[in-house]
Parts: sequence; structure tokens; C-alpha cells
Amino acid sequence: MTLISGPPLSAALPAAPIETARHTMGPDSLLRYLEIKVHHLIQEHDWDRIHVVGDYDRQAVVSRHEKTGKLFNWERPTAQAVGRDLVVNVYPGADYVQHYGLIIATYLAMTGRPAQTVTYMPPDPVLCSAAVDRLRLDLDGDLVVVGWALEHLAPADGVWTHGSGYSWQRTTLHGRRVVYLGFRHSIWGDVAGRVVGRLADLGAMDVVYVGKVGALAPEIEPNTLLATGNESLVGDRLVTWNDFFGGFASGQPGVHTGVHVTSPSILLENRDWLAKHADYAFVDPEIGPMGAAARHAGIGFGYLHVISNNLARHYPADLSNERHRDVLRRRAALVDQIRHTIAGRLAAHPN
Repeated sequence: MTLISGPPLSAALPAAPIETARHTMGPDSLLRYLEIKVHHLIQEHDWDRIHVVGDYDRQAVVSRHEKTGKLFNWERPTAQAVGRDLVVNVYPGADYVQHYGLIIATYLAMTGRPAQTVTYMPPDPVLCSAAVDRLRLDLDGDLVVVGWALEHLAPADGVWTHGSGYSWQRTTLHGRRVVYLGFRHSIWGDVAGRVVGRLADLGAMDVVYVGKVGALAPEIEPNTLLATGNESLVGDRLVTWNDFFGGFASGQPGVHTGVHVTSPSILLENRDWLAKHADYAFVDPEIGPMGAAARHAGIGFGYLHVISNNLARHYPADLSNERHRDVLRRRAALVDQIRHTIAGRLAAHPN
């Protein structure tokens, strides 16, 4: 159990709620998004103080909003009452801890409850690295495919081996050793960059990240196209990397290419943020840190993502209704395309 200990709470940062009327999702969709993220102990009870910390603690109270039945990315932050205070345990990463603090504060403000009670403690980078170092795989020049929809990308008859918070499956595809790697918890933001660095240390030669991005161009309808590229704006710095796909993915029908923007939290993507980044193509929290880590390690990196939402124009599909039948149907077709594109890249250039 995690208690409020370590650095004094005076060192914690306030998690101020965002101005919801200016957010790109709009208040209704934003509230639905928050309701599926916020721990049930916060939705059902009032607390004198809520403190978000970086600690992967599965012994604390598990949220009833976790999506059981999934193999990957279903674990959510846990919580533990300490008197009239609540400690919320988030997998240790600076971006994830801040993001979840903003989620809680904004949810409280939108539901008419005091939000000034929410603080968060940026995690020690040493602890963040130690958490990712629990990943242990024997790799020797392998391609590692990490991220979302892995159950549909890996061979259906393959066997998943389970580790501490993650699972993997090995195969050979067009003569190349491939490892599919998924996590039960979120590898949000800077956590994903550390994962790439760890995989490089373990012997990976290339990493492909499959996930979801938001579009910044209003004409792109969600769940109709894939996104790829080899550049991301991280803060005020443009990061490039050795693209695993090397132009192969961008040459396929239905794949949109552009410069990505790294954002540490969906909650920060308001209308002012959008106006500042309107000339870019995509946004998510992970691609930039992963590309930067791959470049630093001297390995290849590529992403091939479903464009899941649009920040510049309202469409029926957004981040608040991802389980809708039509959304799932469209994404299934795009995941098939991702699988064929990875296989096609390896068939054309196995190494």
C-alpha cells in the first residue's frame, strides 16, 4: 500500500482543472471521456485531499472501471484511502502522473465538486527507469512490435508468455525474428520512450509502435485512415529518427504521412493549443519520446497508427465512444491493413 510519504506534500504540484469550454473535445464528450478514466472511489466519495503519485501498486484498490477481458492496456491507476485523503497510484512516468492529476481535477470541477484538493508528485526518474527495467526479454536483433491491437497482429495460434506487467509472443515473419510485446498497464508519454531504450539495451534492432493518434487536419474522418511518419515536435524541438518503414508504409493506399506533435496530456489540447499546432498532422503522447529514444540508441523505429479522432472538427466518433460497434468494425479493417503492411515491409526488406 502506498501512503503519502517521501517528499513533503508541500513539494507536490497542484492539478488545476482545465477550461472545459475551450477544449477540442467539447464538454459533453470530455465528461464522458473522464467518467471512464476516473477511479470509482473518486466518483462515489468526497475526499479532503487527493494525491497522485507514480507507483505501480496493484495491491491497492483496483478501479471498477477497468476493462477486464482484454489482454493488454486494461490496468488503470489504483487508489488507497488514508483517513480522509486518497492516494492514487499511477504507473511511474512524469507525463502519466500529470495527465491523471488533470483528469481527476477536471472531472471534479465538471461535476460541481472542489478540485483544488488534487495534487500530484512528479516521479523520481530513477524510479521510472527501475519500473521499466522489470521488462526482461532475450533479444538479438529482433523486430519488436509494441502497443495496441497486438492480439490481432500476432499469429492467432501463438502462445503468449507472461512477465511482470507485460506479455510477449515470438514468431518469424519473412525470415525476420519478430516479438510482439504488450503491457497490461499504459505506457503513456515518457514511459514509452523508456520502453524503447530498454528494448534497445536488451538487443532489439527495430521497434514498431502500433496505436492511435488524433488528426489535426479537419478533413480527416476518424477510423478511416492510418498515420505514419518519422518526425515529431517534442516541446519546441523537432525530433527525427531512422524510420523502420523507410517510405514503404507511406506508399500504401489509405496511409497519411505528416509531422507528429507530442502532447503529454489530452487535457492540454485546447483550442489555443490547436491553433498553435494547426500546420502539423497528428498528436499523441508517445511517438516523440519513442523516436527520440530509438535515435539515441541507434536503432530503427516506426509507427503505424489508426487515426482515432479529430481535434479540428467534430465527428461522431471520438475518444469518448471507442467501443461503438461501427468504430470497432472500422478499426478491425485498419488493423488488418497494419498487419499486412508490416508483413509487406519485411517481405520487401527482411533486415
